[in-house]
Amino acid sequence: MRRAAAAGALALVLGGTIATAASAQSTGSAQLQTHRHSHSTGGPTARDQIGLAVVRAATAAYHDVRIAQANGYAILADTAGKTCIDQPGVGGMGVHYVDGDLVGDPAINARQPEAVVYRPTASGRLRLAAAEYVVIKSAWDADHAAPPSLFGHEFMVTDAPNRYGLPAFYSLHVWAWDHNPAGPFEMWNPDVVCP
Repeated sequence: MRRAAAAGALALVLGGTIATAASAQSTGSAQLQTHRHSHSTGGPTARDQIGLAVVRAATAAYHDVRIAQANGYAILADTAGKTCIDQPGVGGMGVHYVDGDLVGDPAINARQPEAVVYRPTASGRLRLAAAEYVVIKSAWDADHAAPPSLFGHEFMVTDAPNRYGLPAFYSLHVWAWDHNPAGPFEMWNPDVVCP
């Protein structure tokens, strides 16, 4: 019960991560969202490939969403009740299942992503596509002089205020199971479309 309550409460944090770009565009608010990692036009680097392999190993069991749920991940809906997150003209992320206990923990562990992300298929099924790592900025900054990074990619920062009224936070998507033409560590995937 405690885990379910934590997942529900802390899923809002991840919701801010997911929806802030859409909110900033729709509300006109000045919110900072930046990727600080460099982009390679030659495809994933050897370091990227290692990172993708680590994330695949950590999330392989979650191809079946029921296993993710049994391991503490709960579906995320934004304040409008939308569970598939996309941004017209930019792309989508898909449907997020969040482990609220992990979101509430300021540690970054490559083998325990705070969320697993599913791409909806034409048949209405969910296909595992990515993982997302999330940490509250103030919690991270209290013990670190620099933003978090994994596999050589610095997390994106989303400042407050945001549509959920939450503090600033860091996040990084890793498209370990689905090709992202924008890059395997980018937030939005132009090939992901929500129904």
